[in-house]
Amino acid sequence: MIQSVLVANRGEIACRIFRTCRELGIATVAVHSDADAGALHVREADTAVRLPGAAPADTYLRGDLIVKAALAAGADAVHPGYGFLSENADFARAVADAGLGWIGPPPEAIEAMASKTRAKELMGIAPLAVDGIGADDLPVLVKAAAGGGGRGMRVVRELAGLDGALAAARAEALGAFGDGEVFVEPYVEGGRHVEVQILADAYGTVWALGTRDCSLQRRHQKVIEESPAPGLGPELAGTLRDLAVRAARATRYRGAGTVEFLVADGRAHFLEMNTRLQVEHPVTEAVFGLDLVALQIRIAEGEALDGEPPSPAGHAVEARLYAEDPSRDWAPQTGTLHRLSVAEAPGLRLDTGYADSDTIGMHYDPMLAKVVAWAPTRAEAVRKLAGALERARVHGPVTNRELLVRSLRHPEFATARMDTGFYDRHLPELTAAAPEPYAPLAAALADAHGHSRFGGWRNLNSQPQTKRYRTDADGTEHQVSYRHTRDGLAADGVVVVHAEAGLVVLEVDGVQKKFEVAVYGDRVYVGNTALTALPRFPDPAGRHEPGSLLAPMPGTVVRVAEGLAPGAAVTAGQPLVWLEAMKMEHRISAPASGTLTALHAAPGRQVEVGALLAVVQAAAVPAAAVPEEHTR
Repeated sequence: MIQSVLVANRGEIACRIFRTCRELGIATVAVHSDADAGALHVREADTAVRLPGAAPADTYLRGDLIVKAALAAGADAVHPGYGFLSENADFARAVADAGLGWIGPPPEAIEAMASKTRAKELMGIAPLAVDGIGADDLPVLVKAAAGGGGRGMRVVRELAGLDGALAAARAEALGAFGDGEVFVEPYVEGGRHVEVQILADAYGTVWALGTRDCSLQRRHQKVIEESPAPGLGPELAGTLRDLAVRAARATRYRGAGTVEFLVADGRAHFLEMNTRLQVEHPVTEAVFGLDLVALQIRIAEGEALDGEPPSPAGHAVEARLYAEDPSRDWAPQTGTLHRLSVAEAPGLRLDTGYADSDTIGMHYDPMLAKVVAWAPTRAEAVRKLAGALERARVHGPVTNRELLVRSLRHPEFATARMDTGFYDRHLPELTAAAPEPYAPLAAALADAHGHSRFGGWRNLNSQPQTKRYRTDADGTEHQVSYRHTRDGLAADGVVVVHAEAGLVVLEVDGVQKKFEVAVYGDRVYVGNTALTALPRFPDPAGRHEPGSLLAPMPGTVVRVAEGLAPGAAVTAGQPLVWLEAMKMEHRISAPASGTLTALHAAPGRQVEVGALLAVVQAAAVPAAAVPEEHTR
């Protein structure tokens, strides 16, 4: 029997595994980098072991250090979670060679399926030969043979871009998974990403636990997932389950895994098999009433599965909450997460690796949480999840919360007509700024309550007071006015029903509206509308000269355009500087054609958000650079 488990991972998956271990009476061990020393998964574990350093290559990808940590902490088994070393056969062997239990598939199964190229060979599918690709083969998809999560993937629509895509994918895959092998396959336009969760024991029983649709993706990484996949029809769904079982049996699989397909025109195209737990596993758990982590542990202990899995019931949908700005090409965000709150309700589940006041750093994936809703029908589950996200309070760096709400309510998703090109078609409409118009006034009234002296009222109307705010979503500046009166605070055009530091109630055209207000320094949140309180008079010292390129997030300068130096002529859109942050590369381009008058960026330099990288002198340029391209 397993008595103590070390989780070779971080974030929400580590917290998720720890929760199950506690329920089973199993002690838990966390590993952490220096950047994660105060992280939630460290606080939730019974024991923690430091992995010196911050970068994944120095910490969570160091199998030797993790094995040493498990032995030092007295753990008798290792759970890899997902990502990092979860699909590394050498790591699985190292765990077993150290006399530790491995809560995952056999190394031989990992080797057979963790490499997408070998998995395709096993399923009788040959990748495209790179040297033989012509214009008629386009578009194609360059993919990393190892790992997942959309890293090391590029869509190529022109032959001229193939070599560059191959080189970039190799470099990214090597950094993320320690394996630079890539391959090329046809890119199917308009397809749906559908997968099957499998679970297998050591005695030949394989469960195919329904289907999941994961078609809503950005940068080839899933955003919204659901189970069962809607609209497949019983015949196609049965074919997918049969193929998944065939893949598991072909490798003598054991434990949890996922077989992924692209479905188009009623046909299933095998993509890969992930030999690990998936981020989206909670939707399967909700529909089948299972704890997949508990079953992984029991299988590792030698228990047998029942002959048939339980029957599914209802529908479940999961949304991934990311610290990123979808309106700026999904740029990841860093900073303090002041508040993350999703109301508890039957059928709702929150998996997260963060708590209020935690710091979102630059070293790891920007996913903050997964919010899952279950209901008897798909329509009810989608409505429940959208409502929960709409009422959630997420205060801190910009997130994709509003995008998730709008995606769930989009007619194409509501009627299950989505495909992997959903965001390519609809991103502008889903990210259009729509801040609450009365948010600045509510913020001012809440602040005024804290500074008012109602007991000292005089028989004279107070002079109007003014405050200035900038709406973070669209940069609009607002000046609002209010007055102290005998009856309290008053403002033109509305009735102030109630005003205190945390709650303002306004009556507009006979309708009362409630506004929750939270203040963190000069940042004010009215509901989820983020505002910045501005001084009455602008501070000229805080301005940058026109054409300044500012770092959009903390990160490391990885390279500067070859030959770039002050005095060089640049053209609009020309890449100048590349930053690396949160396992992504961000390209900073010239905002307009002109002359480079200053260059402060240098390879290896650590920069904070807003740091001046370069200056381009032009007739008319924006005040700050926006990263044009992000690659996983």
